[in-house]
Amino acid sequence: MDLHPIDLRMTSTLPRSPHRLWAYAYEIVPPQASRRLERIRALVEGENLAALTGPGAWAGRLVLEKKVTHILIVSDSPVRNREINCKLEAELERLHADFSVTEPLVIRNALEPIPEHKKSGGNGR
Repeated sequence: MDLHPIDLRMTSTLPRSPHRLWAYAYEIVPPQASRRLERIRALVEGENLAALTGPGAWAGRLVLEKKVTHILIVSDSPVRNREINCKLEAELERLHADFSVTEPLVIRNALEPIPEHKKSGGNGR
C-alpha cells in the first residue's frame, strides 16, 4: 500500500497530537440529496462528539457537491475497521448508494519541515 503525505488544514474536533493523523473519504456517486443522508449525518456528528472524550482522534464531515457526495474522515489510524466505519457502510448499503473509499493518506504534522522541490528549469507545466 503506497501512502502519500498530504497537507490538510481542517477545523475539527481533533486534538493536537504528536502521533500521525490519516485522512480518507467515502465517495458516493451519484451524489445523494441531503434529506436522504440524515442518518449518515447523525452517525458522523455522534462520532465527532464521542471522539471528544474517547481515546484516539477522529473527525468526520459530510460534504455535498453536484457530482459526488463525500464523507471526509481524519483519524489517528489508517485502519478503517472501527465501529463507525461499519455503521456508515451499513447505512450506505441500506440506501443502495454506490460508494468507494479512498486509500488513507498521512497528514503532515505542521511542525515537520516541508521539503522544497527542486526547480527543473522548465516552464512549470
